[in-house]
Amino acid sequence: MRSQVLSWLAKNVSEHRLQHILGVELLSIDLAKHYHLDENKAGQAGLMHDLAKFFKSSRLLEMASANQIEIDPVCAKNPHLLHADVSAIVARDEFGVTDEDVLSAIRNHTLGRPEMSDLSCVVFVADALEPNRGNTPELEALRQESFLNLYSGVYQTCNYSLQYLLSSHLTIHPRTILTRNWALQIVKQELKNKFV
Repeated sequence: MRSQVLSWLAKNVSEHRLQHILGVELLSIDLAKHYHLDENKAGQAGLMHDLAKFFKSSRLLEMASANQIEIDPVCAKNPHLLHADVSAIVARDEFGVTDEDVLSAIRNHTLGRPEMSDLSCVVFVADALEPNRGNTPELEALRQESFLNLYSGVYQTCNYSLQYLLSSHLTIHPRTILTRNWALQIVKQELKNKFV
């Protein structure tokens, strides 16, 4: 299936985006291996996470609506945020993916979601931190943190994204904040348990 997906991607995304996708696939596999998760599922979700990245806003809205995906006011004004949900639809309809773990990881890679699975956490972190994103000290520190503690990686990746969105005067989806707070609570609880 991988060669089919790569062939489809070559026709539907830019070369730059394809390099990002391959970086997410690799980092997802590395993180999955590190945390004893299913590497095949992680690679599959990483490879397919941005299938709908270059779909026009009208197509994203239309596909989301046709598949009963909630279009909240933030997504209605910023339809590109729906590309994660729509990418899962494309993975299912175009490539026959039925594994709910993989589909959820694709769906959750942009905004995250409280209570998301470890596989979803892996793809969420990999999307933000894959090597093609750059080698700043901040990104390197986030990568290291993600291998030390997956939930800390999610929480700090959310902080990193929120800082970028704030400094760029971009809309923040409430789910990013909910995801951050959820991961932070887990990290705090883990710390508390360590010292009890």
